[in-house]
Amino acid sequence: MSTSKNNLNTPENKPGMIFSKENYTLTLISLLIIIIGFFVMAGKEGDIYDFRRITLAPIIVIIGFVLGIYAIFFKKK
Repeated sequence: MSTSKNNLNTPENKPGMIFSKENYTLTLISLLIIIIGFFVMAGKEGDIYDFRRITLAPIIVIIGFVLGIYAIFFKKK
C-alpha cells in the first residue's frame, strides 16, 4: 500500500464547523420568536377570533421561520 498526500486525517484537511456562532445565535433567536408567536396565538382569554390570534400571531411565527431560514444560509463575509 502506498501512502498518499491526500490523507483525510491530516489537520490541514479536517473540516471546521458547518455553522458559525452567528448562525447558532440567529437560529436561537428565530426559535424564541416562533415560541412567542405560539404563545400569542394561544392567549389566555378573550375572543378566539381576535386580531391578535388570527393575524398578529401567525405573522410573528412566519417572521420566526423566515429568520430561521436566513440563519441557515447566513455566511459571514
